[in-house]
Amino acid sequence: MPKPAESAEGSIYDLGYRKYEGVRLGRRHAVFSLYIHSLRGIFGFGRHKSSKIIPIGLTIIALLPAIIQLGVISIASEVIEPSGLFQPADYFEYVQWLLALFVAAVGPELLGRDQRNRTLSLYFSHALLRSDYVLAKLAALATALITISLVPQILVFAGNALSGDDALEYLRHNWGDVAPIIVSGVLISLLMSSVTLAIASQTPRWQLASGGVIAYFGITFALGSILVSSLPNGPAGYSLLLSGFHVARGITSWLFGLTPVLSDEGEGGLAQADIPLFLYTVAACVTIAIALAITYRRYRRLIV
Repeated sequence: MPKPAESAEGSIYDLGYRKYEGVRLGRRHAVFSLYIHSLRGIFGFGRHKSSKIIPIGLTIIALLPAIIQLGVISIASEVIEPSGLFQPADYFEYVQWLLALFVAAVGPELLGRDQRNRTLSLYFSHALLRSDYVLAKLAALATALITISLVPQILVFAGNALSGDDALEYLRHNWGDVAPIIVSGVLISLLMSSVTLAIASQTPRWQLASGGVIAYFGITFALGSILVSSLPNGPAGYSLLLSGFHVARGITSWLFGLTPVLSDEGEGGLAQADIPLFLYTVAACVTIAIALAITYRRYRRLIV
């Protein structure tokens, strides 16, 4: 005789799970943590030793003009006028390609690593918004650029002060250069960082992104110079507003109250373009806004 079917039974086990009752740090702390993590990653901290070679090496090279300035002051200040070597207003011209190589090297890894490792879904599943992610990455890259662009200029400024007989007298007469040094360094860093993120966000492959960053700075600079040289004193001068390097030079010239001279710049420079210098600052702000909008739109449409 068949046995009657046993009724289904279930058991409840207490596994010890409890609701989290600790402090919830929230969105602000998440953004700050991502910023610190990204900034450390830019210089290779917490990563393999090979990741430190390019960013730290380029940082050291960017410091060389300031180191040369200080060396001349200590060795031959009575023979050579140190203040004539490097001026804060001209410093960017000496390191512009170094800064471009820096963002081309670290920018694509800053964004591409998250796409390749599929960590974006982890970021966006918590307190972080896509706009928070973009701003944290921008702040990290801009901070790195500000560090390697402002520190040398501060050293140059200090070196010029020490080169004279009376450092306090130099500071009294040149204190007005401090604000232009800081503002130009911050604005140029934001410009280069935002453009780099806009390009790097389009692909996780760092080779393509790095090539795109270098192409942007190189092609726009060459094209603007050629147009201004070929068609001087005309609308072609406004083509320099699309060139990252020319915009940066225009920003420093405007902030320091300098008038570009053709004999100093050569063909295809700001003097030959002959447009109001404040337009370069306006162009920088517009470029930053467009680049950030492109980056944000990319992450808003990106399926993670």
